[in-house]
Amino acid sequence: MDMSFYTAAVGAQQQQRRLDVHGNNIANVNTYGFTAKKPVFMALMNDFMRGADADELPRGTGTFMIAADSTFRGTAYPDTKRDLDYAIEGDGFFALWDPTSGEYSYTRDGSFITSSYEREVLDLDGNPEVDEDGNPVMEMVWYLSDAMGRFVLSDEGRLIEVTDKTATLPIGIYDFVNTNGMLSTGDNRFIPIEKNGPVQIGTGKLVKGHLLASNTDLGTELVKVIEAQRSFSYALKMVQTSDEIETTVNNLR
Repeated sequence: MDMSFYTAAVGAQQQQRRLDVHGNNIANVNTYGFTAKKPVFMALMNDFMRGADADELPRGTGTFMIAADSTFRGTAYPDTKRDLDYAIEGDGFFALWDPTSGEYSYTRDGSFITSSYEREVLDLDGNPEVDEDGNPVMEMVWYLSDAMGRFVLSDEGRLIEVTDKTATLPIGIYDFVNTNGMLSTGDNRFIPIEKNGPVQIGTGKLVKGHLLASNTDLGTELVKVIEAQRSFSYALKMVQTSDEIETTVNNLR
């Protein structure tokens, strides 16, 4: 069969994925801390070891959306008047620690709450206190966290205790040499990969009582949606044209 059928099929499939990215950006135009994503394409003709769908379509056919990179540019910082809301003006991320999995992740969304966490009571020498049965004495402490049970880290990498709606330690701002390609895990969270390099202290400024607005540019996204729709239509038109050519050739036999 003519390869134009496969090229057009891959094109239509990938334009659907592109449309999903821009549609998601538009859907989160009012989501605090949301970072818009940009589709990145590569030509499969230049990499014959890859294919859009190796089980159904030939490799090296058409183009393929290899990633949806996040753009971390800041926009507006609306005032929420909440004591536990924070925004980062400039570059940087808040660091989150998941006590269940031990996972560290990073976010630009500073809409925090307090969550309880049980810890051992220490004596004046820093040793765990025990009760009359020899069991460690535990106390319930409230720490700064996101809404999913992950705790925010201070600039020293420690949990931040909250008393009277006030953080007792400075909230840490962290960054990476290269933020391109960070793995998006949902909930406005990101996990660094090897090319991002080691974590370092961020240069951004902490703004209390504000949140980072979504950096989705609605006008640009609407234009990109129209582009994706047109490209999808062109790919389907290519299938129709190829079919007409095949029909003409068959009728000449």
